[in-house]
Amino acid sequence: MFGIPGKQAVTLTPAAAKQIVKLMDREGHQGLRIGVKKGGCAGMEYTMDYVDTQDPMDEVVEQDGARVMIAPMAQMFLFGTQIDYEVSLLEASFKFNNPNVTEACGCGESIKFEGM
Repeated sequence: MFGIPGKQAVTLTPAAAKQIVKLMDREGHQGLRIGVKKGGCAGMEYTMDYVDTQDPMDEVVEQDGARVMIAPMAQMFLFGTQIDYEVSLLEASFKFNNPNVTEACGCGESIKFEGM
């Protein structure tokens, strides 16, 4: 695992934890898996998928009843990230406050990390 012993790779705001619990309960999923993949205009994009079976290589973050699994290849990119859930007049979505991002696309969906 990547990171500092005893410190979670990501943290969840109360709004994010509440929304993840809601999604877990609705469909009976074990949690959400977060990752990154190549794509978008800045080079990388976040991914989120429902988890029914935990991968033993995932880092598991549990907070306020919510469970997030971080894919092995994403752990170094997500360390220190705070995940929030924001609701506005036009949309509701998860937001990643990631200190590792060096550049973000204007659309807010694509990110870049140093050396990538």
